[in-house]
Amino acid sequence: MDKDDLEHLPPHGEAIGMSLVSVVGRVCTVKVPYAEHLVGDPDTGIIHGGVITATLDNASGWAVRCHEDWAMEMGMATLDLRIDYMRPAEPFKDLMVQAECYKLAKNIAFVRAVAYQDDIEDQVATSVAAFMLGTPNTPRADS
Repeated sequence: MDKDDLEHLPPHGEAIGMSLVSVVGRVCTVKVPYAEHLVGDPDTGIIHGGVITATLDNASGWAVRCHEDWAMEMGMATLDLRIDYMRPAEPFKDLMVQAECYKLAKNIAFVRAVAYQDDIEDQVATSVAAFMLGTPNTPRADS
C-alpha cells in the first residue's frame, strides 16, 4: 500500500490538521502543524498533551493499514495505547509521528510509534499500541 491508497484520515486526525507525509512498507509518518487552537498552555504556547495522544493513536492505526497483510474490508479499534512522555513539545514547531506495525496477528495488530519535532532521536513521546481487528467496517442498520 502506498500513500495514495490511504485517501481519508480519521475525522479527529483531520480536525487537528494531521496529514500523511509518507508510507514506506509498514512505517507511516504523519505531521500535525503547530496551531494556536492546539495549545494547552497559553502562557508557554506548548501544544496540549491530548494532541500528542491523538496523533500517536491515529498514526498507529494508519501503520496497521500499511501492513502488507491488512485487508481494506477489515475494521479495527484501539485496544491498548501506552504512551511515555519524554519532554514537552516545543512551541511553534510541527509535531511529527512515525509509526510501525511490527506484527499483524489474526485478531490483534501491534504498533510502535515515536513523536518528535526536528530530530527523531530527540523524542517528545513514544508509544506502543494494540488494535483489535475484524470489527465491522460499516455502520449497523437501526433496529
